[in-house]
Amino acid sequence: MNLSGVTFRGPELIDAPILSRLSMEHARMLREMNGFIAFEGGFHLRGVCDVPVWHSLAEAWLGENSLHRLFPSVRDSDVPFGEDCMGDQFLLRESVVYRLSAESGDCVSLEMSWQQFFERLTADPIEFLHLHPLLQFQRDGGSLEPGQLLASYPPFVCEESRDGVSLSAVPATERILFLADFARQFASVADGEPCRITVSNERNGR
Repeated sequence: MNLSGVTFRGPELIDAPILSRLSMEHARMLREMNGFIAFEGGFHLRGVCDVPVWHSLAEAWLGENSLHRLFPSVRDSDVPFGEDCMGDQFLLRESVVYRLSAESGDCVSLEMSWQQFFERLTADPIEFLHLHPLLQFQRDGGSLEPGQLLASYPPFVCEESRDGVSLSAVPATERILFLADFARQFASVADGEPCRITVSNERNGR
């Protein structure tokens, strides 16, 4: 793969039972490189490891805070192989890649295979992943460290975000937990219904 802006490579791969549950293409990629962060934080491919926890595919798939436990639209059979800089998740479901929009909790098929996904990803990551918030963050002097995701205020699903958002780097695990909680509450809000967002912890993007 033609990867640019690689800021993290996963640890040496040690054979684990989880590898036998992955597609051949997925397992082959992890054997070549056990996950990575590319495009200066724009995309994270999880790996097979215990630490760091934020890089662990098993943690995201099978752990106490696995994505299917946090987001009702995610199935326990979905393989949460990667994420973008904002915490939107990419899942492999029956050989098709789905995208979980983490703010809303909606899970939508991209109608792409594993190979097609990575072809599109490497051809134009900025447009394919909608990395414009990351570019804004970088223009303002910020950079994402491994294990961090971007938080926006207000969230992009809010109409007020059209006037601009503030962005901050937060720990990835905290960001995902916040997004799951936000999506759960957002699901009860009707389209166009006014709501109030209380900032209780800026570090989590709340």
